[in-house]
Amino acid sequence: MSWYQRISRAFTDALEIPLYSTSRFVLISDCHRGTGDHNDNFLKNQNLYFAALNYYYERDFSYIELGDGDELWENRSFSRIIDIHSNVFWLLREFKNKGRLYMLYGNHDQSKRHCGYCRKHCSTYHASGQADEVPLFPDMCYLQGLILKDMEHGRDLYLTHGHQADFLNSTGSPAARFLVRYLWKPLEALGVSDPTSAARNYSRKKKVEKRLSDWALREQKVLIAGHTHRPMTGSDASPYFNTGSCVHPRCITCIEIQNRRLTLVKWTLRTREDRTLYVARETLGESWDF
Repeated sequence: MSWYQRISRAFTDALEIPLYSTSRFVLISDCHRGTGDHNDNFLKNQNLYFAALNYYYERDFSYIELGDGDELWENRSFSRIIDIHSNVFWLLREFKNKGRLYMLYGNHDQSKRHCGYCRKHCSTYHASGQADEVPLFPDMCYLQGLILKDMEHGRDLYLTHGHQADFLNSTGSPAARFLVRYLWKPLEALGVSDPTSAARNYSRKKKVEKRLSDWALREQKVLIAGHTHRPMTGSDASPYFNTGSCVHPRCITCIEIQNRRLTLVKWTLRTREDRTLYVARETLGESWDF
């Protein structure tokens, strides 16, 4: 199967969510939540992420995670990841209880494509301050693709992780996962980059981005993905957008959908004049109206 067919297949019988001018969504991908050790790339930005998540929860946004939320290539235990980052999963559960949570899987958490896996590993969790397990996502099924169905102007938004454009991270993912788990994970501690990663291999990144952009152009659809970790704002001439990731050295990025506008946003740590620290929200570039 070609890369073009793999991307298209992500939207075959995809869940459709109504989209109105009053709708509010935040799209985040590539958190790569780990187990709290030196390989946990999410750890350095966990406070930024939690602050951003609170901001969107309080303002009635729906949260959509576009895959690679959890690092299940390097780590075998999903429950360990949930335990380490229990505050994050507590807040995600609050989104879920409000009917405002949608989760997609990527190549690094492809195990979630099986509903049975999710029922086994994320139906309950150990909440802080409670002796017994409490419900987490008891009926959650992670998705490969999601369509935000424009109910007013017909400009639908197509959401997926984006690894479908990369053979090694889609069809060849079992081999890539083996290499990451048993070879590149220990070498990462020594500063060796993972060549299977589109986020770290720039020639692979550009190739994936071109394919995603080509698919959006040929299909004349607005495509929003993650995977490459490079935030990107599209246009009418090239309707491909990318949320970026939560593992940048000093920030996390995401895309907000509000008032029929797509806005690329960066959350970062800043210092006031009195040298106190605070979490700042900053827009990157111009918003795009659809």
